[in-house]
Amino acid sequence: MRLLFIGDIVGRAGRSVLLDILPGLKARYALDFVVVNGENAAAGFGITEAICDEFLGAGADCVTLGNHSFDQREALVFIERQPRLLRPANYPAGTPGRGANLFETSRGQRILVMNAMGRIFMDAMDDPFASVEREMAACPLGLGCDAFLLDFHAETTSEKMAMGHFCDGRASLVVGTHTHVPTADAQILPGGTAYQSDAGMTGDFDSVIGMDKEEPLRRFTRKIPGGRFEPAMGPATLCGLAVDIDDATGLAREVAPVRLGGRLSQALPDFWDA
Repeated sequence: MRLLFIGDIVGRAGRSVLLDILPGLKARYALDFVVVNGENAAAGFGITEAICDEFLGAGADCVTLGNHSFDQREALVFIERQPRLLRPANYPAGTPGRGANLFETSRGQRILVMNAMGRIFMDAMDDPFASVEREMAACPLGLGCDAFLLDFHAETTSEKMAMGHFCDGRASLVVGTHTHVPTADAQILPGGTAYQSDAGMTGDFDSVIGMDKEEPLRRFTRKIPGGRFEPAMGPATLCGLAVDIDDATGLAREVAPVRLGGRLSQALPDFWDA
């Protein structure tokens, strides 16, 4: 099974590169399933129904969120009727939407996708480890699903790494989002779970984590806000992670970063051409 995870889409520049590149990637490499983190897609803060529909129409099979899940108020409503849009599962009970869902690929494989959010330097949330444990117990890899992908939206690498090892051997992929900078630690953990601390953002890297530089620099140097943050609008890089999963075990055989367009060095996995 070939999976592609694409990191946080930031603003119009991020949306544009995703819509330009994803359809061709999915067709050329016969990707079985694509997950996109869209929590910064609407002017850098949240997601709208129209944007979510654009992503799904371009080839995304599932869209995950994070701490900006409900910055666009309409998300409180449309997330209830869109089963392919996931918010962190460890939001308090009664929060609209769902934190995990079981999908079926075109080849009939069952893939469980879950979104969870960390607690270190983040808003107070329920325990993400307990939430993930409940989901894995309810739909175990190899029995309830053929693959399990976790988008762990968290601030610190330590919490993300701990989650990777917590899931090792029980998940196909644990990938971090939120910090917008692609880390250089893509690997397969000892138990067979693919892991990367942060997939990076899909946005303009001539920026401060996707935002136009002027306002963040003003706040850092003068401690005085001059306006709202606005997404940078230059050429964007699509950042993500490619995983090849063993159909027999649901564990990872290969993992490699994906970087296309924009300013960063380009990267595509060699195993996609095999």
